[in-house]
Amino acid sequence: MTATELATLPRPRLRAAGGGWAMFLLRRLGTFVLSLWGLVTAAFLMLQVIPGDPARLAVGMNAPVALVEATRHQLGLDLPLPVQYLRFIGGLLTGDPGDSIALHQPVLDVIGSRLPATLELAFITIVVVIVVAVPTGLLFAAISRGGRHRLVDLGYTTVSGVLAVVPEFLLGVGLVYVFAVATHLLPVAGRTGPASYVLPVAALAIGAIALLSRIVRAEALTVLDADYMRTARAKRMPARLLYLRHALPNLLTATLTMSAIILGSLIAGTVLVESIFAWPGLGQTLVSSITDKDYPLAQTLVVVYGGIVLLIHFVVDVVLSLVDPRSTIREA
Repeated sequence: MTATELATLPRPRLRAAGGGWAMFLLRRLGTFVLSLWGLVTAAFLMLQVIPGDPARLAVGMNAPVALVEATRHQLGLDLPLPVQYLRFIGGLLTGDPGDSIALHQPVLDVIGSRLPATLELAFITIVVVIVVAVPTGLLFAAISRGGRHRLVDLGYTTVSGVLAVVPEFLLGVGLVYVFAVATHLLPVAGRTGPASYVLPVAALAIGAIALLSRIVRAEALTVLDADYMRTARAKRMPARLLYLRHALPNLLTATLTMSAIILGSLIAGTVLVESIFAWPGLGQTLVSSITDKDYPLAQTLVVVYGGIVLLIHFVVDVVLSLVDPRSTIREA
């Protein structure tokens, strides 16, 4: 083969593929940055429309007017709105969003002390979701394959469909009543030991398990009808190998994708669940900071929550583009 022929085959393909992935990454990065900027702007404007004077709340309702005005000046609330906006962005970029009005602590110290509890709750929940949802979806796909056991399949789809749409806070209230108020089997609040994790994890996980198991079941039904699965069944391969070695690996891409997306939803869902169970994380802090119009803390927490969700979606897109490069070609 001549040098000219050698140069015309693989190298242009590699450049095209690399260039396509680079453009895909730039588009995703641009979308992430624009979304984050929109989130920061929404977080800044959010508390502006809520009635109440944070300066008055900070010094007390009976404080003299002079003290209220001095506090307003100290917090920068007497500055024009565009100046406050630029100061807010500057504080986020420099890592100094200010001090909490209600807690009288640096905002980053408050977040740093309570973020681990929220991430821990979300991580345990997503592990429970994957461990329960994947086998459940695969099991019901095997049961209902080829239209068999229609009543069982109907019962599963009905129950999982209902559970998938019930809000986490309703599940939390129901779990509190059944297991804490009525039967006293589990603690209702706090982060005091292994038993205290059960109810908040269940409140977050039940709906996610129902949703993910339905997705796994739908994907599994497609996989189980594939030609290579028919060939494996014709060879009388044991069921354990059939499902674990052949079916499960082909479900991992869709399963991990949805798990990452569900993780983002779980982190957002912890806001209300933490309030119900008095969980010492960021969710309960966010609710109280909005109620108190604690501008620096509430706005920064909204950015933290939204930023985590946006980052998860960005990482999922990038990982999928590496696992399945065809996704970048389809968007080109």
